[in-house]
Amino acid sequence: MNKTVTLLALAGGLALTALVLGLPHVTHPPVHIATPAPSKPPPPLPPPPPASTSQGSLTMTSRLSHPYITPGSSDVFVTVDITGQEVPGARRSPVNLALIIDRSGSMSGYKLEQAKQAARHLVTLLKDEDRLAIVHYGSDVKSLPGLQATPDNRKRMVQYIEGIWDEGGTNISAGLLAGQAQVEAARSDYQVNRLILISDGQPTEGSTDEGSLKQVVKDIRSRGITVSSIGVGTDFNEDLMQAFAEYGAGSYGFLEDAGKLATLFQKDLQQATTQVARNVELSFELPQGITLGEVLGYRANTAGNTVRVALTDFSAGQTERVVARVVVTGSRVGQAVDVTALKLAYTDLLKDKTVESASRLSAMVTDQREEVLARQDKDATVYATRARSAQNLQKAAEALKMGRRDEAKKLIQMNQQMFQEAASVAGAPAVAADMADQDAAIVEYEKASSADDVNTAVKRSKTQALKSFGRMGSTY
Repeated sequence: MNKTVTLLALAGGLALTALVLGLPHVTHPPVHIATPAPSKPPPPLPPPPPASTSQGSLTMTSRLSHPYITPGSSDVFVTVDITGQEVPGARRSPVNLALIIDRSGSMSGYKLEQAKQAARHLVTLLKDEDRLAIVHYGSDVKSLPGLQATPDNRKRMVQYIEGIWDEGGTNISAGLLAGQAQVEAARSDYQVNRLILISDGQPTEGSTDEGSLKQVVKDIRSRGITVSSIGVGTDFNEDLMQAFAEYGAGSYGFLEDAGKLATLFQKDLQQATTQVARNVELSFELPQGITLGEVLGYRANTAGNTVRVALTDFSAGQTERVVARVVVTGSRVGQAVDVTALKLAYTDLLKDKTVESASRLSAMVTDQREEVLARQDKDATVYATRARSAQNLQKAAEALKMGRRDEAKKLIQMNQQMFQEAASVAGAPAVAADMADQDAAIVEYEKASSADDVNTAVKRSKTQALKSFGRMGSTY
């Protein structure tokens, strides 16, 4: 019978209670026999240390939520943190960049002015060896071809930005393809090639179905070009823009206020110019008897007993996390069960070659439930709870969008319960911020009265869900 982490903790807690309450009460005769001092309980056994390995610019650190399991089938969470190497004092890499700005009618006024101001700020951050193309789209597309960011060319870029005006529909596909063409013209001369897309609306012209638009981004990525996406306001399709960033191995940002665009442009440029790895893939090799439950919050490709997860490009110091649920079967007490072999493969931009790092995780079978609880990994338990809460948060956002407020509230309350259970393992401070996030979500949902309020709450929740799944460095 499968035992979820929650049921295991509950069952273990009941078992401990039974052990304490079930001790027989012994009465000693009133003769001169000294009563021995009560012995102190042994300290809790620590879980095995996390497995950490690095063969290049990325470090992989992996944990099991339950390094000790009881006989039978158990749900165990595998958490994998991947971190880009810090490169102190290193000179940033030149970037070949295309900035793609939505200038459709819905961007008129404040949003377009702020987008232009942010674009001007981006130009000031460029160095002579960088290259920038500026693309803006409505129903049609106009471009300033890619130029080296010399002082004279930076002046030309600023002048061009001043001439952008709002008009037409939202032809995202044409904007993406025009940006790709500009970057392609010099792609072989640069190690870092990137598109930054900004939009405030739904695609209304060109390719409008999500499948076709995602394929455009996949094709761009196949050419070695990264795609980041920034949604502004409350009317854009957040699921589509998130997918652009995921398929494009870039970053996603949601801005209710276009006035903060300059900050996100600067952050994305910083990530692009401090890249240490691209074409990053994490794979799980599952031994016989181990089955995959799910990879939470990521698209996973399964072939036989191998599960592959494509990840974003990594900049220096960037951390992303992957959480997977696997079903582990333990049979013989004292037996070590192989849970998974992990492999991290990527193009190391510091070494200019392909690098692989490997690690293995195993669990020990015990018939002592107290040992299962004592050895439970606190960090992995919190990480797994966050990823599980992210699934509920996504569902809650969709329920709110459809007007099912009670359903949305119940899903958030389920998260509160899960974090309370995690607190019993890791301590209340470990999940205090998570509990505060759930409280804030309920308040926001209750106060959302207008369509704009609802759309904002939905987008905030889905952005928070990405971070809780583990997309910490690639979600702005």
